[in-house]
Amino acid sequence: MAFTAKDVAKLREQTGAGMMDCKKALTATDGDMAKAAEFLREQGVNIAAKKASRVASEGAVAAFVSADGKVGALAEVNCESDFVAKSEPFVELSSAVARQVAETDPADLDALLSSKVDGNSTVTDLVNNATAKIGEKLSVRRFVRFAVKSGKQEFYLHMGGKIGVLLEMATDKDLNSNEEFATMCHDIAMHIAASSPKYVYPEEVPAQETEHEKEILTTQALNEGKPAAVVEKVIAGRIKKFFKEICLVEQEFVKNPDVTVGQLVADFGKKAGCSVKIVRFACFVMGEGLEKKVDNLAEEVAKMQNK
Repeated sequence: MAFTAKDVAKLREQTGAGMMDCKKALTATDGDMAKAAEFLREQGVNIAAKKASRVASEGAVAAFVSADGKVGALAEVNCESDFVAKSEPFVELSSAVARQVAETDPADLDALLSSKVDGNSTVTDLVNNATAKIGEKLSVRRFVRFAVKSGKQEFYLHMGGKIGVLLEMATDKDLNSNEEFATMCHDIAMHIAASSPKYVYPEEVPAQETEHEKEILTTQALNEGKPAAVVEKVIAGRIKKFFKEICLVEQEFVKNPDVTVGQLVADFGKKAGCSVKIVRFACFVMGEGLEKKVDNLAEEVAKMQNK
C-alpha cells in the first residue's frame, strides 16, 4: 500500500511523533495508518493522544434528569452554526428532546422522532418547526437514557453543551437529599468530561483489548533492551498504568489527585454508612466523528472565473 506526504502529515497530527518517525513507520507497515501508530509505540516513540476529529456540525448536547433523580438522559442535536447553537429556540428544542428521551424511553432514534410530545406533535414536528423558525437544518443525532431503582443520575454540561456527561450511581438507601452526595456526583461527572475514561472498572475492559495492549508493550519492552526474564514484570506494571488511564475508578480525582475516584466513592460510602457504587456513564462530545466541511476559497474563485 503506497502512502503520500499527506498520510505522513496525518499520522504526525494523530500521534505527535516526528515527521521522519512517521515516514519510517508508514514504510515499515506498508502505509497502514493503524499499524503505523502501533509501530511507533512498539519502537518507544513518544506519541500524543490522538486528537479529537475535527467536526463539521455545530449544535449542543442537552441533558435532563427527573425530579426524583432516578431517570436521566443525554441528547445531541445538531445545527449549522455556533450562533444558532447558542440561540434560545435551539436550546429549548435540545432540552425538549432530552426530556422526551427520559420520559418515553424510545428504543431507537426512529422511535424517538416519531414519539408524541404533547399528544399531537411528534419530535420530528418539533424539529421541522424549529428548522422553519431558525432557518438552518436541524437534526437529532443520538441519545442515551439511564434509569436506576435506588440511586442517582447526575449530568454535567461543559461549555454550553460542547461536552455532555451522564453518570449513574447506585446506593442502598436514599441519598438524594444529601448535599455532599450530590456534590460528589457532580464532581465525578465533571471529572469524566475532563479525563475521558473509557470504562468504569478494569474488569470491564475487553480481554482482547488488554491482550492487544500487552502485545504492544511486550514488543516495546524488548525493543528497549529489557531482558526477557523481567519483561513479564515490566508488562504487569505498565498494564496497571494502562488501566489507570482508561478506567474511571483507577484515575486520580481531578480535584484531589491524592485519591482515586474509586477511593473517593469508597470513603464517602463509609462515611454515609451505606453502599455507594458507580454503575455507568455516558460522555457525548458534540459533533464527535462528523467531518467538517472546509470551503476552499481559491477553488471557488477558479470555478467562478471558468463559468
